Amino acid sequence: MNEKVDMFGNKVFFIKPSLRKKEKTLFEDYEGFVDKFKTKKTTDDCFTPPEVYNCVLKYVSYKCNIKDSEIVRPFYPGGDYENCEYPAGCVVIDNPPFSILAQIAKFYIENGIKFFLFAPHMTLFSARMECTRIVVGASIVYENGANVKTSFITNLFEDIMVMSDPYLYRELEKINKLKKINLPKYKYPNEVLTVSDVQWCVERGVSMSIKKSDIYHIGRLDSQKKQKKSIFGAGFLLSEKAAAEKAAAEKAAAEKAAAEKAEKAAAEKDNTI
Repeated sequence: MNEKVDMFGNKVFFIKPSLRKKEKTLFEDYEGFVDKFKTKKTTDDCFTPPEVYNCVLKYVSYKCNIKDSEIVRPFYPGGDYENCEYPAGCVVIDNPPFSILAQIAKFYIENGIKFFLFAPHMTLFSARMECTRIVVGASIVYENGANVKTSFITNLFEDIMVMSDPYLYRELEKINKLKKINLPKYKYPNEVLTVSDVQWCVERGVSMSIKKSDIYHIGRLDSQKKQKKSIFGAGFLLSEKAAAEKAAAEKAAAEKAAAEKAEKAAAEKDNTI
């Protein structure tokens, strides 16, 4: 059996459940394995950037006694964590689907499996679970560009229900800042409509309405294919008429925002006199 050892000396197993419960396959190249499933990815399957995962793994290795434990990552697009075989004494350190996090934690607790899992920050206290909530609230930018405030749950701190860790927060935020610097910013042509375009107008009090006959759903532009990039959240390709309506709405929104800014500045000036 081939084993992979991470930078901290832990054995890491990437397990894919088979049709028979007793069978399992070990994956040495997690990134390469996940690439095969990219078309199935959902918001629950955001692939964790390696630098983020290594940061969390380093933290767990430092804080908890897992030196001789095998690290298991059972969560990947199309995976089935319930039908995996977990080696005795292993620790699951992974980013699970947030929508069934309570169900996952319950399964691990009932089966005596140690875990340290990524969790949604704002709903960290929502479920009644017999495990530790680690309040971090760090912004993590995932491979698809989603920026999610993240905390953690674990059963590695047996007698603690709630704790916080500024160190882990700072380390993850450092990574996030580097991501912000390196993330490409796309300026799409006027014929492309994204949800951010509509929201920009909404925030400035301008509505927008486009007919079905003037719009076509797209995931990315041809120019993005070579870079294997896409429009985050997808978008729509507009007809010439709809593109003109979009441009008019954006112009009206910009003019309204400028007028409100000037009015506010004038009012502040009057108050200082």
